[in-house]
Amino acid sequence: MSSSLLNNPLWRSTDLGLAMPPSEHAVSVALPTWKDVIGYEEKAPEVMSKLQNGYPRFVIHRVISELAIQMSGGRPCLPFPSKKIAKQCAGFIKHQTDESSTIVSAGDIFGVVTTEVGAKSLKDFWQHTGCIVSTRQAMSISGRSTVNNRSKESLRQELALLYACKAEDVFLFPTGMAATYAALRALISRRPDSPTVQIGFPYVDTMKLQQKFGSSVILLDKLVHAVEDLATIIATKHPAGCFCEIPGNPMLGSADLSQIGPLLRQKGVPLVIDDVVATPINIDLTPYADLITTSLTKYASGSGDVMGGALICVPASPLYTELKQLIHADYEDVLWYEDADVMAQRISSFSRRMKRHNENGLYLAQQLRVHPAIERVWYPKWECSAAYESVRRPEGGWGSLVTFITKNAQKTSAAVYDKLEICKGPSLGTDFTLACPFVLLAHYTELDWAESCGIPRQLIRISVGLEDPEELWPRIKRSLDAIL
Repeated sequence: MSSSLLNNPLWRSTDLGLAMPPSEHAVSVALPTWKDVIGYEEKAPEVMSKLQNGYPRFVIHRVISELAIQMSGGRPCLPFPSKKIAKQCAGFIKHQTDESSTIVSAGDIFGVVTTEVGAKSLKDFWQHTGCIVSTRQAMSISGRSTVNNRSKESLRQELALLYACKAEDVFLFPTGMAATYAALRALISRRPDSPTVQIGFPYVDTMKLQQKFGSSVILLDKLVHAVEDLATIIATKHPAGCFCEIPGNPMLGSADLSQIGPLLRQKGVPLVIDDVVATPINIDLTPYADLITTSLTKYASGSGDVMGGALICVPASPLYTELKQLIHADYEDVLWYEDADVMAQRISSFSRRMKRHNENGLYLAQQLRVHPAIERVWYPKWECSAAYESVRRPEGGWGSLVTFITKNAQKTSAAVYDKLEICKGPSLGTDFTLACPFVLLAHYTELDWAESCGIPRQLIRISVGLEDPEELWPRIKRSLDAIL
């Protein structure tokens, strides 16, 4: 269904709220104008009333809400895929608000019912941990999986080939954030009272997880000083572990793993790396990472209508045995089988699709870089290039995520975004090109903080799809030409 968006993108103001792709399970929603994005963030009724869906961790889908009402009688409630996760959620609510919760069940789904006071913490747990019930599971009559796990085994085998490990080293989750949550739980079980370190500007929920579910987090947002600062932290704070993304999102710079990796290994500090922007097709993190997290929602699936994630225990890591035992002891396989079916079918074309994403991303980044309306372009080929090159595979590329800012951005960004003739909404890695003002979407309540980290609020991020680039570029160029 996403193929229809390659040639007929949802970019006009009249497309507000339409699912992208046109599916009950779509993970993106059309936000065609800058004003729509602000309305979405401020929960303006004229925007929210038109949303058919949204990114599932942020916008509770209609079928999830209906299930929650059935389970709770209308009290604040969200469903989770296991009793263990529901108990963790109830514990989080109690810790955050001192409010009690009740756990109710329907088949293999467990609802956490709380008070109005506890409702925000309930939603925070759903969003930050990603331990969610998928739309496919919510739509199941019984809520029980009676089908064998061949799709899951196939998915693990495919991922094991990409990460040069065994299938048993691959742990599947309902979302990429759930994989990160599992990694964090393993780290804090080793050193419960120690902080974690975030290297590079973080994805919003990676930071929130460490803040709300860990002891504390130290942010090293300036990559140029990361090695020196990290050495001081290791010597004085004895961190439980470090998190980073290669490359980062949205600025697409990379930490220098050739220096950071040995520094951490010398002190036995685990390094967890998120590779979702580059993917294992393009980079090899196994010489440095102890754990790798990834979102299968993005490029691995590409269809934009399924959620999933994976956590990989790296066999080359000196902490491999210890970390794998900790993760295995805490692990539950709660990935819904129908979601696994979709991902198993899609991952077979992952490598081929990613090659096209690489080619199109580079082409578009080069075109943007020389356009007179552009102030700056960020792309992994040019941002911290030596650090990225040190992990890039011989045949790997630089991915399809491109971030740019226009000249006189305070006056021009909104105009350019509104005129972009491509799909506009949250997420990345879809077969169809997808743009968003990322900082507004991810950090609307903390824009001043983001800018203090060097992340301008007027940025526009494009996840370049599989369209013919010679046809795609004019659709973007027209929006830029209009401000000259």
